[in-house]
Amino acid sequence: MNVADIFGDLPVLETERTLLRKITMADAYDMFEYCSDEAVSEYTTWYAHKTLEDTKVFIERVLHAYGNSDIGPWGIVDKQTSKLIGTCGFVYWNTVHARAEVGYALSRAYWNKGIMSEVVSRIIDFGFRDMQLVRLEARCLLPNIGSAKVMEKTGMAFEGTLCKNVFTKGMHHDLKLFAIINDNIE
Repeated sequence: MNVADIFGDLPVLETERTLLRKITMADAYDMFEYCSDEAVSEYTTWYAHKTLEDTKVFIERVLHAYGNSDIGPWGIVDKQTSKLIGTCGFVYWNTVHARAEVGYALSRAYWNKGIMSEVVSRIIDFGFRDMQLVRLEARCLLPNIGSAKVMEKTGMAFEGTLCKNVFTKGMHHDLKLFAIINDNIE
């Protein structure tokens, strides 16, 4: 199996409250609304978007990934409002070792409602069933308690702290590493 087999045409996924689909340039205003929020970007490797153009540049990179059958994130759409409220997808996929890492961002208006846990659970299911993953990982900065809770709620186990593992926003940061294993694959 290779990346293009799965991501050549990113499938639409669904949860109880969300639709996970390709991001389009039409999502720019919705995405800018949450990506310009300093609280949303506080524990990420990216800075809050200052202008709509920042958001459009990000979307162009995503569209380029889609066009090249590379890994690209799903846009998270609230079924009730049809509004783009976040992204979730794979940061990397090592096909040889059947291992991938999931990453996500969500509008602050939707925090603490269980939505990201619902979405990440669906992505884990997709990874295990469709991508034949054996191991799925996620990482977060130490102070990012909300993200760590999402990982725990989706069945991921804390495996340890990766010291000075990422350099972002002018300094090195320690990361918490969580993972879940697909016990259905030998």
